[in-house]
Amino acid sequence: MGLEEYKGVFIFAQQVDNKISSIALELLGEGKKLAADLDTKEVTAVLIGSGVKGLADELAAYGADKVIVVDDPELKEYRTEPYTHALASVINEYKPEIMLVGATAIGRDLGPRVSAHIHTGLTADCTSLDIGDFPLNPIPGKEQLHKQLLMTRPAFGGNTIATIACPHHRPQMATVRPGVMQKAAPDKSKKAEIIEFNPGFTPDNKYVEILEVVKAVSNVANIMDAKILVSGGRGVGSPENFKLLDDLAEAIGGTVSCSRAVVDAGWKPKDMQVGQTGKTVRPKVYFAIGISGAIQHVAGMEESDLIVAINKDEEAPIFDVADYGIVGDLNKILPDLTEKIKEARAAKAN
Repeated sequence: MGLEEYKGVFIFAQQVDNKISSIALELLGEGKKLAADLDTKEVTAVLIGSGVKGLADELAAYGADKVIVVDDPELKEYRTEPYTHALASVINEYKPEIMLVGATAIGRDLGPRVSAHIHTGLTADCTSLDIGDFPLNPIPGKEQLHKQLLMTRPAFGGNTIATIACPHHRPQMATVRPGVMQKAAPDKSKKAEIIEFNPGFTPDNKYVEILEVVKAVSNVANIMDAKILVSGGRGVGSPENFKLLDDLAEAIGGTVSCSRAVVDAGWKPKDMQVGQTGKTVRPKVYFAIGISGAIQHVAGMEESDLIVAINKDEEAPIFDVADYGIVGDLNKILPDLTEKIKEARAAKAN
């Protein structure tokens, strides 16, 4: 089968407990941009689960032109084998040119399994996607340029950036880190064409049996949803000193986050980590306090609208990406900054 028979941009619309995951909506927004650069304008969401058809309207509002619904009791909870069978069957039946999956715990399990089943490549943990010309024939002077999905991801521990293409197989598959793409503005008047598809499920000895689902309760705020983040690094000095960041966050209406060094030291939980091995965030304001600015951390926050860095080392790399920088002792700067913010807000309230 020729590559030209594969058409369209498909995204895996991950849902958990019949709630669409934020990454699915982000991928729809990115999918519309990619589709605009291709011959097709359509973006198709693949919705897999049990009793999930009612979620199609939300996907339509965020940009899905079609929603393929695979609905079966075997898909109630995520399990590798039935979900792999479902998504691989959709791909084999509808032949998308591009297939995007969120790089969540589920997506990182599902994406590689599906790509192996359908014999195509997969670029994992992408931070950027683009459509560009890529030579199918690498012989100098005989290159044939074709539009390809160019998938960009950090490589070698984040020390370099690699752009990868999959010119000889379809679909072109990528998992995309949550938080790096932007959702489109929702239009609730939009409706999508709904296609019901069920390849049939016959449990075998590869199907895991779920005996019990135990949900952990966390009182840690989701830093990916925060509009203002006050983030601390090793330079904060101690877990007790994070009280200064807590006070600033409370005064400004923000949420506290941290760097990997802080998590490795046991000062804060992993859920609060920003960076390549943590979470990718794009708040309106990001305070980088006592953070040196290693490339692994910057990869997780450089898309913030406004970055304010506070560090006593004027040569710290964080100042290269900061919109505003303050060189000095955070123990003196933060209390004064917090007090000034409180005074300004009190004056505005009056």
